[in-house]
Amino acid sequence: MSDSNTVADRVDRFSSDRDSPAERPRADPRPGPLVAVDDPPRPSPGRPHQVRTLPLTATVAALLLVVTACSSPSSPDGSGTPDADATVTVGLVLEPSDLDIRSTAGIALDQVLIDNVYQGLVGRTQDNEIRDVLAESHTVSDDGLTYTFTLHDGVTFHDGATMTADDVVWSLSQVKDDATLANHADLAAVSTITAPTADTVVLTLSRPDSSLLFDLTGRAGLVLQQSATNDLSTSANGTGPFELTSWRQGDNLQLGRFDDYWGSPAKVAGVTFRYITDGSAAINASISGDVDVQTAVDATLSSQLDGVDGITLETGKTTDKYTLAFNNAVAPFTDPSVREALRLAIDNDALIAAVGGAGVDQGGPIPELDPGYADLTSVDAYDPDEAERLLAEAGHDGDLSLTLEYPNVYSPSIGDVLTTQLKAVGITLTVQQVDFSTWLDDVYTNGDFELSMVNHAETHDFGNWANPDYYWGYDSAPVQRLYAESIAATDPQVADEKLAAAAEIVSEDAPAEWLYTATTLTAVHDGVTGFPTSSTTTRLDLADLAKAE
Repeated sequence: MSDSNTVADRVDRFSSDRDSPAERPRADPRPGPLVAVDDPPRPSPGRPHQVRTLPLTATVAALLLVVTACSSPSSPDGSGTPDADATVTVGLVLEPSDLDIRSTAGIALDQVLIDNVYQGLVGRTQDNEIRDVLAESHTVSDDGLTYTFTLHDGVTFHDGATMTADDVVWSLSQVKDDATLANHADLAAVSTITAPTADTVVLTLSRPDSSLLFDLTGRAGLVLQQSATNDLSTSANGTGPFELTSWRQGDNLQLGRFDDYWGSPAKVAGVTFRYITDGSAAINASISGDVDVQTAVDATLSSQLDGVDGITLETGKTTDKYTLAFNNAVAPFTDPSVREALRLAIDNDALIAAVGGAGVDQGGPIPELDPGYADLTSVDAYDPDEAERLLAEAGHDGDLSLTLEYPNVYSPSIGDVLTTQLKAVGITLTVQQVDFSTWLDDVYTNGDFELSMVNHAETHDFGNWANPDYYWGYDSAPVQRLYAESIAATDPQVADEKLAAAAEIVSEDAPAEWLYTATTLTAVHDGVTGFPTSSTTTRLDLADLAKAE
């Protein structure tokens, strides 16, 4: 679903592989990855995968989708002496239903807990570049079958216990061996996980997997303490620069600096995440100073911040894909002409304008910042006359009625624009906005829908289109073959080419319409520095966050 969120930016996910030494989340109901939540698990070759989606208010910066923008940390006026005792209040949109990073789907967890509370052997920057974290260094064998990680010394968990190589082996083995855990499919190619020495962990693969390093930056790669007994649904015991101090569900979640952190200490004493789902309320909280940073500012309301003293509005990149999914398993979407007609009937530019301009036309399943991207906007570009012709040819001459169901966290204007545009080609559209849990049950779990719209916020999630069991029911053998070949490639360029070829087939098959990729807007008060401004729906690494006195 689109909790994942998310959706953010991903630079070539293969760039560091070889050379570098929803919301109400839930366990994925079917085999494979999840839907817009945390890291997108991708189907292993020969097996479908599930991914997650993430609901965010569309009215919040078009609520996620990529665009252009700065990918560097926030740069408002940071003059003044950094205050090590400061607490920074951050406004977010999507709150998790519980805190179980192992089994609760939903990108809202990844957004606040990964990097800050939980860490893995490797992590990723807001531009999706892979970096070593708990691993001091790593190497990949030439055949792509052996990954060796040298661990940092002196890493401790928040309860004071020392992290060991055995903790790492246990953590990764848990995910690998338990199909009920989030991102289980990400480790499908891993055959053994061992610790030959006290500071070394080795992953041996049964086949090359070009996505493995990137996947280890997500939930599959998180290191938890083997002997810990805490309840993961209400508490957290990680190795990050912050520890969880409190969570008042429906209001806020608080992190405090972990004073015994093994790396550079956090620059602020604490962070309070406030969950503000209403776009106008978020604007007001920014202006009043109730929040120091507001993420996902509603683009249609952002002009209210123009000229407000002490606030800078930053534009960032995302891989948030606002996707109008067709149920390819039921009529009339089993007819390619109907699917193509729907794509031709939609004016993406007009839709983007209606949500405040915070988006770019995508044209296909892969956003610009992901590997395999190509400009596919010419495929089924807006042509209402041709849409009418195709519908008539398919036996629908002004008599086709369809229902669109999508979560009410997204702007009603999306449904309004689609209703008007489809009416122009003879399609009567009934729009049903429902709460996110209903969407999860109706659409994602039961496949009981005709049209659906959510923000697929996750990066590196093309595998959903290679998964015939995913909720939109798209089943293409050529796409599945190319995707499997991209995963198996040891040459990054070959992997990228395979993805691009698969994406072109998907776009031409028209199993959905990619409405736009969103840009994200973040309002930052003067004195606050080091806050990420890209990929903010999927990750918020606050290690460099500071606030002046």
